Amino acid sequence: MKSVYIVGGPMGVGKTAVCQELKKRLPAAVFLDGDWCWDSSPFVVNEETKNMVIQNITFLLDRFIHCSVYQNIIFCWVMHEQNIIDTLVGKIDTSNCKVKTISLVCDETTLKKRLQGDVDSKIRTEDVIERSIARIPLYRELNTIKIDTTGKSIDQICNEIMNL
Repeated sequence: MKSVYIVGGPMGVGKTAVCQELKKRLPAAVFLDGDWCWDSSPFVVNEETKNMVIQNITFLLDRFIHCSVYQNIIFCWVMHEQNIIDTLVGKIDTSNCKVKTISLVCDETTLKKRLQGDVDSKIRTEDVIERSIARIPLYRELNTIKIDTTGKSIDQICNEIMNL
């Protein structure tokens, strides 16, 4: 039985860093960051592009699931609405998989500090801070396993996920 880890959370919470480490620690693992499926300039959000990215993500996840080489499929993306998670999971073949849906969360102060570091490094723009903080309460409503990353190392967070 394969394991599929669907990891969401606000921008800046540490999804990519945690998933990159999980990829190294889990046997026969592959990692897909949803951002890689929608990296465009200009970044246009409309029904066409939203449908396109869902198709891109689910196509790749299904290919990983059906590849005999991989036993652990790790996916992360900003998923702040249950509908996004349900749509993705509903469009992939999970018949031979254990799916674990996880939301990484942290307190507002920690998120601001992490995002400000990204802004200072010119990795993100200033407007991302307020947008990300505004979405924090939405993650509490999701039908996911919540892992608080506040004050924790990547190693600690990975251990929590691997012990699920």
